[in-house]
Amino acid sequence: MNVSNDLSNSDSSVSNVLVKELNPENNERWDQFVLACSKATFFHKSGWKKVIERAFGHKTWFLYAENEGRIEGVLPLVEIKSVLFGHSISALPFCVYGGIASENDVARQKLEAAAYELAQQQQVDYLEYRNMYPVHNEWPTKDLYVTFRKAIDPDVEANLLAIPRKQRAMVRKGIKNELNSDVDDDIERFFFAYSRSVHRLGTPVFPKQYFQLLKETFAEQCEILTVHKNNNTLSSVMSFYFRDEVLPYYGGSTGDARALAANDFMYWELMRRSCEKGYKLFDFGRSKRDTGSFSFKKNWGFEAQPLYYEYQLIQSSGIPNHNPSNPKYKFFIKAWQKLPLSVANRVGPYIVKNLG
Repeated sequence: MNVSNDLSNSDSSVSNVLVKELNPENNERWDQFVLACSKATFFHKSGWKKVIERAFGHKTWFLYAENEGRIEGVLPLVEIKSVLFGHSISALPFCVYGGIASENDVARQKLEAAAYELAQQQQVDYLEYRNMYPVHNEWPTKDLYVTFRKAIDPDVEANLLAIPRKQRAMVRKGIKNELNSDVDDDIERFFFAYSRSVHRLGTPVFPKQYFQLLKETFAEQCEILTVHKNNNTLSSVMSFYFRDEVLPYYGGSTGDARALAANDFMYWELMRRSCEKGYKLFDFGRSKRDTGSFSFKKNWGFEAQPLYYEYQLIQSSGIPNHNPSNPKYKFFIKAWQKLPLSVANRVGPYIVKNLG
């Protein structure tokens, strides 16, 4: 299959739907569809194409199904080819949600067929869809991740009182410690906190350019909130805004944050500010089951909701296991934690680009 601007099947008797590849002239049309489609998420936005291509150098195919000039479905795809982690096409790596966002089954089926043909052409190990809801129960799936989403009450005090007592006490501790929060125009304080946080966890750091591109590409829909005391950065979070939702997505903290309850204060400040701006849903994001972040979010009174990561196996005989709890990665994580931060920040981006 030769992927071009027209990836459609030729069966026009079934449907007039054509599958095409996104070009810059159609970015606005694509994003208008994403905003209107109930099954689309922030991670379906066209801006991810530029971010992933420029930050990581991966090949992308952003496909859309069109019927008589009207977009009826979108599917952002990225190819990752790695000696260490395999060869895949996913919707969408570096994002917690993805898959096909469509208005009808015909558009979805057309996009699925084009993606499968593309995966065969590229001879990948597997094709991955990061769905928020089940689509193909018969496909192999990974029951590893959950997400945490909860409505924001229009009353600020009601949101505080909805936080379970022990966690609410941590928020009040942060307030009592007279912490301050600011919205930053650049990524400097955020990257300072984030890079130290992932280093403690033994996780490779994303390149600084990646966060700069996110801020530049999504503009007012990408906001950084930083918590500090006496001008010392304690914690920082990069959040995305989509429709009436706020999504704290990348966060980090320094070694002093825990004693001052800076992370607890930071997420409360984000919720409080979002409430005052009229946002209606707080998306605490993805966590692996039975991890520290999983427990932290449950402590806020959020209920875990399963994510449905579905796979079509092409060259591989099984679904991937890139989970840090995988025994083969434990030695790597411990060794990474011992690296000097400056070395980890230089080497990390070359590794993390292939994890997705």
